[in-house]
Amino acid sequence: MMSTSSLSFHLRRQHYLSLNGRRDRIAEVPPASAENAVLAEHVRQIIDERQLTPLFQPIVDMAQGRIHGFEGLIRGPAASPLHSPLELFSAADALGLRQDVEHLARQVTLERYWQLALPGRLFLNVSPECLLQPMSRSGRTLDYIREIGIDPARIVIELTENQPTFDFDLMREAVRHYREMGFSIAIDDLGQGFSSLRLWSELRPEFVKIDRHFVDGVDGDGVKRQFLRSIQEIAMSVGCTVIAEGVETTGEMAAVVAAGIALGQGYAFARPCAAPASTLTDEVLADLHGSIEAGGHKSRPGAAVMATGRKSPTALDMIRDVPVVERSATTAAVYAIFESHPGLHSLPVLHEGRPVGLISRANLIDRYARPFRRELYGKKPCAVVMDPQPLLVEAATRLQDLSFMLAEADPRHLAEGFIVVEAGRYRGYGSGHDVVRDITRLQIEAARHTNPLTGLPGNLPLNDCIGEWLERSDGFMACYCDLDHFKPFNDIYGYSRGDEMIRALADTLRAHCDAETDFIGHIGGDDFMVLFAGAGWEDSCHRILDEFKHVSSHFFSAEDRRRGGYFAENREGKRVFVPLASLSLGAFHVESARFSAHHQVSAAAAVAKKEAKKIAGNSLFVERRHVADAVAVPPEPTFCGPGVEIDPPCLAPV
Repeated sequence: MMSTSSLSFHLRRQHYLSLNGRRDRIAEVPPASAENAVLAEHVRQIIDERQLTPLFQPIVDMAQGRIHGFEGLIRGPAASPLHSPLELFSAADALGLRQDVEHLARQVTLERYWQLALPGRLFLNVSPECLLQPMSRSGRTLDYIREIGIDPARIVIELTENQPTFDFDLMREAVRHYREMGFSIAIDDLGQGFSSLRLWSELRPEFVKIDRHFVDGVDGDGVKRQFLRSIQEIAMSVGCTVIAEGVETTGEMAAVVAAGIALGQGYAFARPCAAPASTLTDEVLADLHGSIEAGGHKSRPGAAVMATGRKSPTALDMIRDVPVVERSATTAAVYAIFESHPGLHSLPVLHEGRPVGLISRANLIDRYARPFRRELYGKKPCAVVMDPQPLLVEAATRLQDLSFMLAEADPRHLAEGFIVVEAGRYRGYGSGHDVVRDITRLQIEAARHTNPLTGLPGNLPLNDCIGEWLERSDGFMACYCDLDHFKPFNDIYGYSRGDEMIRALADTLRAHCDAETDFIGHIGGDDFMVLFAGAGWEDSCHRILDEFKHVSSHFFSAEDRRRGGYFAENREGKRVFVPLASLSLGAFHVESARFSAHHQVSAAAAVAKKEAKKIAGNSLFVERRHVADAVAVPPEPTFCGPGVEIDPPCLAPV
């Protein structure tokens, strides 16, 4: 007897097929011509004789420079009018044989995937109408996967939309059914289909593939770049991974990387192939490296400096000395290595110098502890017990970024560890425990060198950042920030109010500096230093002055604001009129060829600061001569109107 849930599914399926009944109705109609009869016979012959050939195209993890998985693509018989998948499935649709062709396509793809021992996940194309068929839900695909020995967790069902989806409740139930079997779900061609955005919202897939239209020429199209960024932001908020399809050029690759998209697929990485390589070529890895640099993921000049005043450790510093094995090693040999190294938790697996997996002690022992498993697995290649998707980390990755990667990745990586690579080649193994320990220690040390009032790095990290930028950059702008008439303000309004003004200045600097490229240091008291790496430093300085002028006015009484100052005693005890506190910025270009140490930059900063404070009110002074020369002979100030450039120096009142 049919259960209530099964009956409900059956009734909704019949309603779905009544709305999408073209295929079923056509199946009942006999061929209208001899040509159609021949075509029908040809399709049935393809099914009976299994005349389908699977091809595989890699889906690439661009940040890690490795293959995440493969999409299984299908081709009909060579030199046949049904060789093209479009023609093949159109004919199958018209003849009511689509489900049979799709099922055969999945079988031959799974078989070949297993025979080739390909790494990563397999993306299997399934149409929604076939997903809803009773035969699909009966578990035939799952039974076949288990029969040939593939873990269902490595299979992603990729929904390809050929016609509108009407019953979203039915689709949700079907997807839930497949997730319970262990499969993941992907939606293909996001942005192209009839209801792909609605499907994304309803099904909450693990992966979405952006239609190739939005990737084609994206490096030269601002609208497409914004589309990619928007989709990536949505995906991050719902825990979904985006795959960019149709990546064909290094420019498109860089634009996709810049949008923050993790996975890519297209001719730029590899064409579909019957026997694909399990790793990326050196040429592709070089293109990826260049795309990451061009896409804005390059470390900023001072990124390697922490608030401790020391260079930040990298993944290369986290390497442990552990043995490795080749992919061809037997499981018994791996077990022997673990027995001889009691402290070893994980074992990297390599193939021709590139990492292809990681074997954890716990997983291996769990396999061996079961009855007859040692006899069953002992002589098999170790690939059967390895994790084919270890966390790969570039050698230059900073410890802070590595810590974030571990926090965002699957929890197993924290326990099993990670593999350090350089241009795709193995450099060593790292422990998640070591990362947690070191990042905690560095955070404690960083707190010692952070100004408690503003939370900004103090003198020591500032000096080290200057030294680091001198070594790694062709030049940058340094800007000394100092409050004018601040001591009298403290005396009249109190030190608590003075602290509030300093914090307000710190917040203003943060608001108008780029956290990814610039560095803000709190020298002490009301003195700050900003190091600008970008070309928009001057605009940033003017925005800082404008905002501080507005913010600082709230610290004074209405009467003091009206008259532009207040009366206070000077150092000699005389009552004098003091203007409202203002901000002076002294900026200069730091050229690596003219400076060799942070103390030289500090001396030049003192000169720029002195000149800036000669200007009344909120002002910017830009030293336009070679500052190293100006340190020895302080320049005579030359006053000019806004927008006028005078060399040597120009004092530009704001």
